[in-house]
Amino acid sequence: MAVRWTGGHSCPVLCLAVSADGLAVSGAEHGELALWDGGGTVAGQLRLPQQDDVTSVVFSARCPSTLYASHGETISVLDVRSLQEPLERFRVNEEEINSLSVNDTDSFLAAADDSGAIKIMDLESKKVTRSLRHSNICSSVAFRPQRPQSLVSCGLDMQVMLWNLQKARPLWTTNLQECSTEEDNPQCAGQLFNPPLAHSLSVASCGNIFGCGAQDGKVRIFRVTGVKFERELEFQGHSLGVSQVLFLPEAYWLLSGGNDGKVLLWDVGSEVGKQQKSPAKSLQRRKAQASSRKNGKLSKVPSSEQAGVVPKLTIEHGEKVNWLSCMEIKGSRRVLVADQSSSVSVYPLPEL
Repeated sequence: MAVRWTGGHSCPVLCLAVSADGLAVSGAEHGELALWDGGGTVAGQLRLPQQDDVTSVVFSARCPSTLYASHGETISVLDVRSLQEPLERFRVNEEEINSLSVNDTDSFLAAADDSGAIKIMDLESKKVTRSLRHSNICSSVAFRPQRPQSLVSCGLDMQVMLWNLQKARPLWTTNLQECSTEEDNPQCAGQLFNPPLAHSLSVASCGNIFGCGAQDGKVRIFRVTGVKFERELEFQGHSLGVSQVLFLPEAYWLLSGGNDGKVLLWDVGSEVGKQQKSPAKSLQRRKAQASSRKNGKLSKVPSSEQAGVVPKLTIEHGEKVNWLSCMEIKGSRRVLVADQSSSVSVYPLPEL
């Protein structure tokens, strides 16, 4: 059963973040921000100027009391020790921001928006140093841990991209649309009506493995190797689009939340490990993929590879998931779920 945190909002909650100090922040429609302690008590509330929807919140990596919140085309910088008027406001994006990310040295902030742009802001000079771009809405951006110049992004153009801040072009791009026409591959006919628009990204703590959730209900796991990445796994547990993915701090435990109202917990470590332990098999798989590309089609991950990936936990939340976060409360891990309601739902997670 979920515990519900209530009293912080009057509007649907859109985003969540948890600080290193054990506080949670939720952002909602009409500019509402709420700060929560671990017991679910409201520790602060604020309505941001212009009352634009709060679409993303992220804490500073080095200063846990500093919070960045996007609302409309604006990024507000707040001090959660005294949740009052923003300390600073930045307006560097031209359209509504969907996702924020701060690198782990606290030197750069990335803001992805509806135009497809990702604005990279130097937090020392307070100036935009790079403008990266998708061809459609950029839905998610994430810096890679331990690699402050490297980030990944995804969007409704079905592209997943790897970037380095020293270059304006992506180092590597993958299109999730695996089949171009029904004639090419009749088995993919259904995908034409439910294309893999990419909604969410999360990078594991190692920095080399990341997951992507898409509209076709699938979660894809990628491994970064140098200046490119390759798909390690692909599996499906949701009957509708995957709105959120979140790697837990432990190696390769992944949460996914969907439009079907489910929250699933996956252990992808055992499958990723197989790829590491069997380089010959991995090489054989890459050769098969390369061969299929030459024939004009992208191969699907073999079903035998998917067979080992089943949810370790299924939470029947019942409402479309807007955001997932995770925090430790009284020594136990909890998953926080934001949906179309004005409350935050809190579920226990098993010992990992």
